[in-house]
Amino acid sequence: MLTARPFWFLRHGETDWNAQGLSQGNVDIPLNPNGLAQARAAAELLRGRGIASIVASPLSRALVTAEIAAAALGLPVLIDEALREVRFGVQEGQPMQDWFSDWIDERFTPAGAEPFAELRARAVGAINRALDLPAPVLVVAHGALFRSLRSAMGLPAHERLPNATPILCAPNGAGWTLEAF
Repeated sequence: MLTARPFWFLRHGETDWNAQGLSQGNVDIPLNPNGLAQARAAAELLRGRGIASIVASPLSRALVTAEIAAAALGLPVLIDEALREVRFGVQEGQPMQDWFSDWIDERFTPAGAEPFAELRARAVGAINRALDLPAPVLVVAHGALFRSLRSAMGLPAHERLPNATPILCAPNGAGWTLEAF
């Protein structure tokens, strides 16, 4: 169960594979020039929010996004391997297609891929560990991982989070509220 404590979430900036609509998964695709600009813009949006800790995925697209935010906020970046994007198996490098919805709905898992339920459990564990750090915490990770968190929050998991959009995730007594900045 996800700890009912507010935190910030930031999906990494854009990569070439994002722009082409390809499934990245655990392939370590770097930010493209647009993604670097998005990360810098997100870092500016996070200034003055009181963020005290930053935790990131080890994949470079998330880690570099986190490092750009960390430089703007004057904080170090901690890495949590469990924030790594989901393993998409045979779908990595392939176009995002109809299989993705079925994977989220737990009706289909591509060969060699991590099931959605396993991703959700891993993501919840990582967020709960992050929430033990000085608050507020900024988590910098990935789109499918955020979909699994939405599911754990009781929110629709089929909504796509745009690259480098800071989201304040806050419990509200009846569930969770997500506020984009």
